[in-house]
Amino acid sequence: MARLTGRAPLRFSTQTLLLQLGVVALVVLLTSAVHGWLTYERLWREAENQALTLARTVASDPEVRAEVQQISAQPGTPPAAELLAGPLMAAAEGARTRTGALFVVITDETGLRLAHPDAERLGERVSTDPSEALAGQEVTTRNTGTLGPSAGAKVPVFAPATDTVVGEVSVGYSTESISQSLSRDIVPIALTAAGALLVGVLASFLLRRRLQRLTLGLEPEEISTLVHDQVAVLQGVDDGVIGVAADGRISVFNSAAQRLLGQPDLTGTPWAGAPVPAQLPALTRADATEGDAVELVADGRVLVASARKALHGREDLGWVVMLRDRTELQQLTRQLDAVGTMSTALRAQRHEFANQLHTIAGFMSIGQHQQARDYLARLAATGPLKFPVDQAELLQDPYLQAFLGAKGVEADERGVTLRLGPETLVRGQVTEPQEVTTVLGNLIDNAVNAAVAGSAPERWVEVEVLDEPGTGADGGTLLIVVGDSGDGLPAADAGGPDAVFAEGFTTSDRPARAGAGQGLGLALARQLARRRGGDVKVLAQGAAGGPGAVFMATLPGTTAPNATKPNERDNHA
Repeated sequence: MARLTGRAPLRFSTQTLLLQLGVVALVVLLTSAVHGWLTYERLWREAENQALTLARTVASDPEVRAEVQQISAQPGTPPAAELLAGPLMAAAEGARTRTGALFVVITDETGLRLAHPDAERLGERVSTDPSEALAGQEVTTRNTGTLGPSAGAKVPVFAPATDTVVGEVSVGYSTESISQSLSRDIVPIALTAAGALLVGVLASFLLRRRLQRLTLGLEPEEISTLVHDQVAVLQGVDDGVIGVAADGRISVFNSAAQRLLGQPDLTGTPWAGAPVPAQLPALTRADATEGDAVELVADGRVLVASARKALHGREDLGWVVMLRDRTELQQLTRQLDAVGTMSTALRAQRHEFANQLHTIAGFMSIGQHQQARDYLARLAATGPLKFPVDQAELLQDPYLQAFLGAKGVEADERGVTLRLGPETLVRGQVTEPQEVTTVLGNLIDNAVNAAVAGSAPERWVEVEVLDEPGTGADGGTLLIVVGDSGDGLPAADAGGPDAVFAEGFTTSDRPARAGAGQGLGLALARQLARRRGGDVKVLAQGAAGGPGAVFMATLPGTTAPNATKPNERDNHA
């Protein structure tokens, strides 16, 4: 089996750093090279212009023009010794010495040297083509002659008082002087390039460090995986998730949070001013205890919210707020409480029924048949099951009968009499038992608690239930009025009667059962009623010593006409 060896791949931040360094170095080198080349070209042009200026000066000297004309008019060329001692050689060497030129050469009209720094070259033809200058044109050149490479110029020499070309002057400056000037000028270029490279390297390191801080040291593949996982998790869970960044803005607001709070996507909104219940921003205050859970009502739902600090190493990433829906759990809890209460009542009735059977059996065993018949007649008149609810016969809906009967048993155990008001009349049947349970159950429970805590000697709760038929396909409206014998609502409570509908409001001294949502019942009942187009309000605040507060609930669309005919209902009875 082949064994794979090799080093681990470079991290993305390191690759980015190396790429930036390479780009910076390449840019600096190219810029320096271009700058150096431009400087080199400038020095060449300066040398050519200087050579052209000197050549023009020498060619325009009257003595030089006259002497060149005189020599050009003679047949042949004077000997080298005569030229060396002549005025042309003196003028050319004087100009070369004063200006530091490499050479100053004067020729006749055929290109033969009349003056040259090397005496041995006098009388010989120049090594570069003089035709353009002898044709009357001024030219600049970059040539390599007998004295080496140079930047030069060629200027024609005209005869005095005429336009006849009688010779030319060639001047050149050595490339060594150009290189010396370039080496002198290249030092600032090199220093500038080194400084730019240093700044580029420093900026690259700073950018790498910032990139690592922004990405938390993660690689692009890891970031992509995290994004996919985040989308899958946030959109796949039923719990609401709200992410609050360290700068105080909402960074995550998943679809479950939108559904539970009844809000659109609030990503990017400042958390302090977001349209969410006030309990949620309170969870993320600096003085808040991490992990504390609060119950609240939002959009007709009972929610449990908690917040935790989000940290990555030592870096503060903000807060994560979790929302869990407890509405169905609370409804189920209430239903289970009602079922448990009814089961207790049925067990008591079963025990009572067993005692009645034993009594009848006793009458029969001793031969008291007439007394047995009278006893059975009394039982038939009262019914085998009797809930402790006064005037329960005013209700025709079996659901309301069972629910109020169970509540009556529970109230009776606490020493409170539950009774129906004389105006009670329900002819239809309940079609939304869960919502009726929530509203009616909350009102009765609060009334029982108030009656128990009240100072009146007689403890009672009175319930009046009426139904109004609906029109068309709309269901009927259920009207509920609940009063008690308690001491009423706090008169000095800020906010008036509506303060009792605030989340967390309670006047009960009983310890709250875990998950019972104490202080949320009235708020939830009002939201449920208003969502159906109804309401829950306070009709009377009550007074100390009784009677207590009176609440009224309106629940549209919760009843339907009873399909049972009157004679059939009588037969069932």
